[in-house]
Amino acid sequence: MKNGTFLAAIDLGSNSFRLEIGRYDHGQIQRVDYLKETVRLGNGFDDERNLSFEAMTRGWECLARFAERLAGFGAAQVRAVATQTLREAKNRDEFLKLGCKILGFPIEVIAGTEEARLIYQGVSHLLPHSAERRLVIDIGGRSTELVLGSGTQTTQTASYRVGSVAWSMKYFPNGEFTEQTMYRAEIAAQAVLEESLMSYPRDQWDTAYGASGTVGAVADVLQIAGWPPGQITRESLNWLVKCLLRAGTAQNLRLEGLKDDRRAVIGGGVSVLRGLMELLRIDTLQVAQGALRHGVLLEMVERDAQGADARDMSVLRLAQKFAVDMAQGERVSRVAARLLEQIMPTDSANAAGLKRKLHWSALLHEIGMVISNSDYHKHGAYILENADTVGFSMSELYRLGLLVLGHRGKLKKLDTGFEEPEFVLLLLALRLAVILCHARQDPHDLGTVLTCNRKLQRFTMTVDDSWVTDYPQSAHLLRQESAAWQKTPWTFELIQA
Repeated sequence: MKNGTFLAAIDLGSNSFRLEIGRYDHGQIQRVDYLKETVRLGNGFDDERNLSFEAMTRGWECLARFAERLAGFGAAQVRAVATQTLREAKNRDEFLKLGCKILGFPIEVIAGTEEARLIYQGVSHLLPHSAERRLVIDIGGRSTELVLGSGTQTTQTASYRVGSVAWSMKYFPNGEFTEQTMYRAEIAAQAVLEESLMSYPRDQWDTAYGASGTVGAVADVLQIAGWPPGQITRESLNWLVKCLLRAGTAQNLRLEGLKDDRRAVIGGGVSVLRGLMELLRIDTLQVAQGALRHGVLLEMVERDAQGADARDMSVLRLAQKFAVDMAQGERVSRVAARLLEQIMPTDSANAAGLKRKLHWSALLHEIGMVISNSDYHKHGAYILENADTVGFSMSELYRLGLLVLGHRGKLKKLDTGFEEPEFVLLLLALRLAVILCHARQDPHDLGTVLTCNRKLQRFTMTVDDSWVTDYPQSAHLLRQESAAWQKTPWTFELIQA
């Protein structure tokens, strides 16, 4: 990455949307701009877990303002990630479709464990190099992330569905603070977080750090009130709870350093924080400077550096874990890559990204065989859709699962994707490669020529008569493939010349 390159990370949280812009400078990212808007997207759920139009509109309007600031940025310079609210929302596709159009860049919904990993990356890179074992917590609007790690490497990640917005709506709906409601909120938070005692016991970490959101808001109030800066203790948190109880309501709460956008969710945030500190025996929580958006920026740099990508290692780990035949996976990958090169537009700006996705799908196309040889493609798709896989967004795992599901058999089971030409190119290349490699040997495919007419949505594979004579089974499977594509908007023809 060239020095001076501008990068932007967007965090679509449950309470706030944040835009961080930095300039890459000799391995470091220097902040250029930071925008934050209180959107309260997580307040907009109805009883069926759908976001209200009003909540989505607030989000779209914020994204429009972010888009203006990002004018002139290229696709490789911007990454937008969404967290718990859009993980939960049943109508998230409606929000994302228009949101991506307004923003001008894709929006990735990331899994909770992936969010936790990126938070840790953001926190650890802004801390001094140390061998200490770290516990990092982040209490967001609708989820709380916990991470164990040392240096820049995580060893344990988890996400729990408890947060400042959700708890404020449930236990302090009218903004009223009483000892009873505060107690109920803390006990309920501990009930959700109780299983963390097994993975995050006190003897597994040396120092606890709190990142972003609730932790930052509480720390600001405590510092102005005279408590030691940069840390939260149980004693200081107890003092803050007494302040809330004396005020009685959020509206009457007068605390220096408490911003207006935090007033409505302070009760839920404090109850979760105090419950968590008591549960995990955290006497002192150090306030960290890094956050999710910083982790996103750092990962953009790492992916650019010599092609390094955490997703490549995740795919290899999955392949090893599920005892995939790597020789066959690599074989299918090589053949699929040759086929894709023949049909991919020469001016494709995403050529490298498409080849990488095709490689991943080829390596993992038999991952479901560990469960059963029958319908293994369906088992494989299920594994990928439900795996907590480092580096991947939920939408990326879904698309990867679709490729694995569709690499064999009828195509009607894929109820989406055929309107996206890039997905269709990957799907066809993978299916044809699997056919040509059916004998689990390097195929003699150099005499085949694959072409694509994207305007007519037509693929054509041309082979000579001698090839058909020498490889009758492959020719038979390709004719069956031609019939399979007739039931889609695209066609595939096998022509003997």
